[in-house]
This record gives sequence, structure tokens and C-alpha cells, in this order.
Amino acid sequence: MPTRPTFVRPPRMGTLSLRKGPFYTVASVELGNTTTKCVVVTTDLRTARMYMLGKLVRLTREARPPREGELVFGRTLTGTPLTRESVAELVAETLTGAVRQVRLDIERDLHFVVRSTGVTAGFATPSEVGEMVRALAQGCLQAGIPPRKMTASISLDRVPPGLRRYSLLDRVYFDGAVAGTRPPAATEIVANEMEGELVTAGLKGAAKNTQVDFRNPVMTLDFGTTLAGRVTDESYPYADTIGSFAGLGGAIPDALVRGAGLADPVTGCVLDVEAPKRYSVEVGEWLEKVHSLVDVRTVPAGTTRFGTVPVDTRAADESGVVLIGVDAGRNGSALSELERLGAEVYEAGGLGLLMGLVDRVQVQTVQRLVSTAEEEGIVLPRTALGLTGRGITTGTKPRLVTKYLTTASGEPWTESHVLLMVEDGLALGAAVAARCMNSMGTPKHPIGGRQGDGCVLAARREAQKGRTG
Repeated sequence: MPTRPTFVRPPRMGTLSLRKGPFYTVASVELGNTTTKCVVVTTDLRTARMYMLGKLVRLTREARPPREGELVFGRTLTGTPLTRESVAELVAETLTGAVRQVRLDIERDLHFVVRSTGVTAGFATPSEVGEMVRALAQGCLQAGIPPRKMTASISLDRVPPGLRRYSLLDRVYFDGAVAGTRPPAATEIVANEMEGELVTAGLKGAAKNTQVDFRNPVMTLDFGTTLAGRVTDESYPYADTIGSFAGLGGAIPDALVRGAGLADPVTGCVLDVEAPKRYSVEVGEWLEKVHSLVDVRTVPAGTTRFGTVPVDTRAADESGVVLIGVDAGRNGSALSELERLGAEVYEAGGLGLLMGLVDRVQVQTVQRLVSTAEEEGIVLPRTALGLTGRGITTGTKPRLVTKYLTTASGEPWTESHVLLMVEDGLALGAAVAARCMNSMGTPKHPIGGRQGDGCVLAARREAQKGRTG
């Protein structure tokens, strides 16, 4: 049955409206390779509809340089050095600024803070991301966030009194499943595993603002500077993760823009360029030239890093997870060649041709990822596809994905599968994850479970009784 592609941009809501109903408000603090941002999202606990209160975005390259005696534990994809202290300061400033911007009272209005990172290129193993996570936590503490607002509740007395009637903690406990999906048995398959989890949850949550049933089985892709995402099956009551994505995302078009001389030659990105309002997406042979340098495939066994991102293929195999990656050369070695192509494209057709190429390149990457997943047998008849991130939701990309994306049979994807595109999917996922950690489900508007099914609360209770009995 043909489906209509849906683009979700959460509606804005003023802080004063929080007094009018049972809203659960969460701040998502995200430190990425390109941007560091705090997005404040609130959810109506009666309807599961999500609203944007505010957002503050900074460039990660603005993190102050390391001071004497500080240990550099990692770098962004473009080489910005990071210490625990500099990350904590950047996070604290961003979080404080966002809360001040929307005039929230941290104690009264803000219920939870979720922190995440996509900065993984500078780490040797997935486990080293722990140092970054600790730095993010330190920044939240410096911003005045109490520890209890960053950890799951284990009993109703930890839930704000005004919201206790909306928590199901007296019936089910948080067992690690977020938005109806169990994480892989080995949680360190890719260094940015948490991003994949949050993005998947965010796309499911965003769908509650629409008529789209975006529940398991799903495939989710987040095109930040690096790539994140998951594929789930239709197990019940919890789906299992059967696919995971890693590698380069927006870093590929960033290289094209840097090569054109439109941004800083080291740290520049597409965000530095003001695209024309209209441009052609007829890019001729340039698309093939770019994709001849882009490697999209199942990550080979024994690989420890793909597309600059640390991966553990043994853990993926042991967990029954297919790991699919995007690279340019080997661990970004062809990014310099992409920069040279960017210069040639700009010289040949100016900014319009370059931006048209950027859009077509990203859409073709989506096609190659979907095709690889199909070849691996992890795309099921009802698998819904969700896309988010600056590298796929901007410009003409949403329209082009709808137009060009096909299944293995050659028919348009939307003839037989759901297609959902969401702005700020990771931040929305933080809001969903926070609710899961405090058992604040909405049984009449479920996020977990399978497409077409009702709420899984009763099945979850039975499953949890079996574990404790």
C-alpha cells in the first residue's frame, strides 16, 4: 500500500504553557564533531505529543584550547582537541544559555537532562567514549543540574509529585529497553551506540505528532557529521537490534564545501555556507565521481575502525547485529580527494551546482545503505525508514529521497514502506529515553511495540514477572 512520506518539525511552545498540563520537560545536551547544542523538549503526558521549547547551538570548534596540565583525551573529526575541563565548560555554557533563553527554572520546570556525543574519531576503542561521557556529566553538574535529574528513577517517590499519576513505575520497571527496543547484547559495537539508540527513540516519539505508525520494525539513520542508526526486528514485547550503522555522514559534503574554498580549510562545514534559495539538482557525472570515492558496505570482520569510528565486529557478530558503514577511502583517507572534487565542481558551476551535488550525494548514500541492509536480509516487509540529522533533512534532500529511493525490486520505497523524516531526532530521543527511564509511558498512544498493535504494558509486566519470579 502506498504511504505518504512525512516530515516532522516539532511545534514550538512557550514556557508559560507548561503550567497548563502534565508536561515532562527534558534538556538534551549533545556534543558533536561540528556542533554542540542543548535542545529543550517537553512532552504532553496525556497525548505523547512533543513540543520544542528552545534550542541553543554552538560550534564545537569554539571549545577553548587545552590549558597547561590538562589531558587531551580526544579530538573532533576535524582535529579540535578536547579535554575534560574544556568539554565541561562548553557543555555548562551551552546548557545554561539554553535554560536561560527559554526562562526555565531548573528545579521547578526541568525534569531530566540527557547527554550524548558523536565525537568518536579520536578514540582508540568504543569504551574510551566513557571519558567523554564523564566530561559531559561534569558540565551538567557545573550548570547546576542535580544528579537525580540525570539518573533513572527506581521508585515513585523519585518522580515529581505532580507527575506521579502518569508514571507506571508501580507496574513496570526500567529494564534497559528504550522505546520498545532491547539494546544489543554487547553494548559497544560502535563507539556512538547511544546516538543510535536515541535517534531510534526520537523518530518513534516524533511520529506521535502525526498519523504515522512508526513502530517496530524500523530502520533509522542519523546523518550528523558521523553516521548513527539502527535496524530493529518485530519481536514482542521488545524488538531486538539486528542492524547498526557507523562511519561518515555529513563529513562527506563538508569536504566538498571546504574544497570549494567556502569554509575554513580545516574545520569548515556545510553550515558555514548560505545556500541559494533555489538550485538545480541535475549534477551529471559529478555524482558518480563523488560516489566512486565513497565506500558503503557491511563492515568486514576484524575491522577496528570504519569511517573513523571505532567498531567491534566481534561484538556485532556475537550479538547477531549486522554492522553497515560509510567511509571515504580508508578511515577518511579520501576526504582530501573529495575536497579537490569540490573545488572542481565550484569552478564548473558555482554554488548552485555544488549544493545540488551535496544533496544528491547524501540521497545516494541513503540508497546504498538501504540496499546493503536489504542484501543482508534485515529489511522486513513492514520495516519503516526514519531519517534525521543535518546531512539529510536540509535543502532539497527530503524531496529527493522521496523521489529517488527504491527497494531492491525497483519500486519506490514509499509504495510499500513508511518514510519519516524528522528535525532534531536525537534531541527528541533524549526526551523519549528520559520518559522510559522513569516509566512515563502513554498506553493510549504507545511508542513501543509493533506497527498496528496496541500497548505492550501487559506483556512487559508478564516478561518482568518471569525474570523476577
